[in-house]
Amino acid sequence: MTAHADREGRTDAPGRIDAPSPSEASGPAGSADRAEVMGLAGAADRAESAGRTGVWFIGARGSVATTATAGCAAIAAGLHPPTGMVTETHPFADSGLPALTDLVFGGHDTLDCPLSKRAEALADGGVLPHGLPSAVRAELDAADTEIRPGGPLPGDTRTDQELIAAFAADLTDFAHRHDLARTVVINVASTEPAPGPGDTRLPASSLYAAAALRAGCSYANFTPSTGLRTPALTDTVAAGGLPHAGRDGKTGQTLLRSVLAPMFLQRALAVRAWSGSNLLGGGDGAALADPAAAAAKNAGKERVLADTFGTAPEGEVHIDDVPAMGDWKTAWDHIAFDGFLGSRMILQTIWQGCDSALAAPLVLDLARLLARAHEAGISGPLPELGFYFKDPDGGTSAALAEQYATLLTFAERLRDQA
Repeated sequence: MTAHADREGRTDAPGRIDAPSPSEASGPAGSADRAEVMGLAGAADRAESAGRTGVWFIGARGSVATTATAGCAAIAAGLHPPTGMVTETHPFADSGLPALTDLVFGGHDTLDCPLSKRAEALADGGVLPHGLPSAVRAELDAADTEIRPGGPLPGDTRTDQELIAAFAADLTDFAHRHDLARTVVINVASTEPAPGPGDTRLPASSLYAAAALRAGCSYANFTPSTGLRTPALTDTVAAGGLPHAGRDGKTGQTLLRSVLAPMFLQRALAVRAWSGSNLLGGGDGAALADPAAAAAKNAGKERVLADTFGTAPEGEVHIDDVPAMGDWKTAWDHIAFDGFLGSRMILQTIWQGCDSALAAPLVLDLARLLARAHEAGISGPLPELGFYFKDPDGGTSAALAEQYATLLTFAERLRDQA
């Protein structure tokens, strides 16, 4: 994931972030009046675009966002099947989700590497198929023109409120220029350390989250960063009337833990210790070399076990930055457990994969599900989307099978309201 914003230059106390006004929280207005002026042809053009949905990535030039943007274009063009996209399976067929061809991409980032160049680098690393960046170059270039500078950058003197206003204005402009029905903001930037007791400014992830609410956008936090989960945004979240979900996408090691932990519990096998190790490179590896960022990441991994067993077993997860691995990751788990009559046994697992390729279909799923929930008038936290997160919104089981059943029930609810 792309490192997009640092935590420097904080001088102002955040205070309470104002809730969005009705005009800020609504989509583009006045379409009927414009149609009357422009005639039937203009009305037809707007009718064609009215169903389009914006997908605004925080960390838009990172590996996950680039893979998702390129992958969506490839699937929409029929170049590749939608492998890994749960929303493209049969239970979601009639749930009214926006079509992949109706997604319009943009975002914030502090990097200036063009998406096409980033995609070529991912292809060189084996993350994207060779030839795909050139095949979807037009779509990548179109998304690249919609990426705006993030922040705060070193030396940025703007206050939290000024940054939130600037980010929200970018979102509103994006929606108006493309005549979007709605926009979903998804944080896929590098993990930031949790705020410390002496911090007087909101972390970057919370600035973007506040901007999403101010612009009337639904929101998902696919990272362990703070996002909406700060007291400074509590009132704004409650007043916003917008669907949101998160935090920290579940793509590999924790996905496997959410399957195995219930197995031990249901078979009455006593887990004595559960230890793990991660080797990874790329932007995520560099970001997680910071012990504070790694601690935020590991909290989600350990939460799955604590939620399943009632208390976390002995053992820790270690994360090592190995730049030579690029966007690939190896995760190893060592599980010590007792069987009948105290028999000591061990299970070891190895997960080798590419985080970007694992995450990309999930963020496309979340964009579609949140957009549909917004359209259906569903607001507030969505524990029904806990299937996708290490640290989901409250009220959901930590077991993947139960989370999947809850997700299917949510699909039925969307279908009934279609």
